[in-house]
Amino acid sequence: MFKSDNPLAGSLMSDIRARHPRVWEAVRADARVALLHRGERHELTSELDAAAQVLRLIWSADAFGGQVLYRVKAALQRRGVPVLPRLLHRLAMLSGGVTIGDPVVVEPGLHLLHGQVVIDGVVQVKPGVVIGPFVTIGLRHGDIAGPVIEEDVSIGSGARVLGQVRVGTGASIGANAVVVDDVPAGATVVGAPARPTTD
Repeated sequence: MFKSDNPLAGSLMSDIRARHPRVWEAVRADARVALLHRGERHELTSELDAAAQVLRLIWSADAFGGQVLYRVKAALQRRGVPVLPRLLHRLAMLSGGVTIGDPVVVEPGLHLLHGQVVIDGVVQVKPGVVIGPFVTIGLRHGDIAGPVIEEDVSIGSGARVLGQVRVGTGASIGANAVVVDDVPAGATVVGAPARPTTD
């Protein structure tokens, strides 16, 4: 899809890689959000405390470990390091069931409840997003552009968010929903195709 001999694709990937956050900033924010959602102390009092909590989460939560591997992979790709990013990508898949593609930009503060998550295509995930297991966020056939997931969105287990859609701030996507249209901010959608619930 993104071949090095295509100057437009190369320019797109350079732009995407430049938007990746710094590794430690992102991992620290991811840890804070994970601790918050796990009901644990989430105020990180020092860099040493943050490092200890990150290591504990990597040890106890496979998906968090996969997420950290994605963060390191993205940083290495930004620096043009060959081979190692591909190995880290495979390790994230094997150890945590986390598959986050090269053109995906995940801002700091993502929480993966469990593994078996696939995010691919030109996708943007903003802070405070919570993603359940067995979720796919990605493309529709023939298009490389994927969803934009705004702040504080909750995506239930088994949901699919596909194509050039925008999921608004604070929205909730029900378990096993299939989202192929924009979701308004604050809305809850369910079903296949997903539609807003009525009170």
